Amino acid sequence: MKIKAIYPGTFDPLTNGHADLVQRAARIFDQVIVAVAANPSKQPLFSLDERVALAQQAFTGISNVSVIGFSGLLAKFAADQSAQVLIRGVRAVADFEYEFQLASMNRQLNPALDSIFMTPSEKNTFISSTLVKEVCRHGGDVSSFVPCHVEQALKAKFKL
Repeated sequence: MKIKAIYPGTFDPLTNGHADLVQRAARIFDQVIVAVAANPSKQPLFSLDERVALAQQAFTGISNVSVIGFSGLLAKFAADQSAQVLIRGVRAVADFEYEFQLASMNRQLNPALDSIFMTPSEKNTFISSTLVKEVCRHGGDVSSFVPCHVEQALKAKFKL
């Protein structure tokens, strides 16, 4: 049986922490779908199409990784994709508490979907999309936090 996993997120922007989890998940699962959530309530810096394109560029060389934008309930999207596993990144205890609630809700909505929590590599534990945007917005160097094409896209957004 081939195992299909979904790694969902807003990815606004995609960070090296996200990329690390996708690369590691691609070694574990037969297929990994990076599911880019529309999530307009978060007022993303990048449009859904831009975030999908940035993620696609980041994972071009990994044959079992695909990138798809989506809106609506993640549990339904996972069922539509015939995914069995939901991957969630957990950096700290506070992340775990929130992710545990989400995993429980997703299990109620889609009992066939199991959640797996992955921790980032130690060098990426403090990176968040929110922090990356703030550092870049104020002219700081984000080159060690995001792929180079994402850094360029951030600079263009902030007109740096």
